[in-house]
Amino acid sequence: MLKNVTLGQYFPGDTPVHKLDPRTKLIFLIGYIVALFLAKNWASYALIFITLAAVSYTAHIKPKTLLSGLKPLLFIVVFTALINLLYGPGEPLYTFWIFRITRQGIHNAVFMVLRIMMLVCGTFMLTYTTSPLSLTDGLELLLNPLKKIKLPVHELSMMMSIALRFIPTLIEETDKIMSAQKARGAAFDTGKLTDRARALLPLLVPLFVGAFRRADELATAMECRCYHGGEGRTRMKQLRFAGIDFAAFALCALLIAAVCVLRHFGL
Repeated sequence: MLKNVTLGQYFPGDTPVHKLDPRTKLIFLIGYIVALFLAKNWASYALIFITLAAVSYTAHIKPKTLLSGLKPLLFIVVFTALINLLYGPGEPLYTFWIFRITRQGIHNAVFMVLRIMMLVCGTFMLTYTTSPLSLTDGLELLLNPLKKIKLPVHELSMMMSIALRFIPTLIEETDKIMSAQKARGAAFDTGKLTDRARALLPLLVPLFVGAFRRADELATAMECRCYHGGEGRTRMKQLRFAGIDFAAFALCALLIAAVCVLRHFGL
């Protein structure tokens, strides 16, 4: 059921990861993604995996929680693996019809799946340990230089934060609608692919109607509170870097440097 999907949720805590400045977590995530795309072989991926596992352990986020968040992306992961497996370059080990499996194709499929999974899990760690309000403030402060070219930084940050905040709500509402439709005899998991796609129509219509209704209610609530954008707004909590943030920056730089060294030696 969709209720087990943890995408977009925030788990309050008092761990060192939770205490990090949201700007630090955003910058660390960017560095983590750079290191992940620089990784070339087993040693590099093992180092990045150890870093992700250490952060998850420190934040008290269980591996089961991270893996459950991958459920909506299962089709993309499997599709990517098959494309890399069946159309890889090199000498074919096995051929059937128009497909061929090569040693390089197996290598590419394995590492592409690992890259996607670790990329998604690393992104989840940001939302699991950072409240939507803190994430909005951190993102706005990081994008402040773009205000000089008249970009609505605050509004963009607010929109992103609201989207993340409502992902769990929409998932919960989808699960309720699916349960109600199944009680009326709808079948979402059986039949041909066309039958399953046709069965989704009674699900999508009430979901979109509910989403637009929630958006209208949210807009009304913001207007009642005299919200008029970021101009002239102040923050109750001012963000400041602490010693733990500089330690995180050092760890991020060390990770990228180590991956670059391993990549140089083909590891």
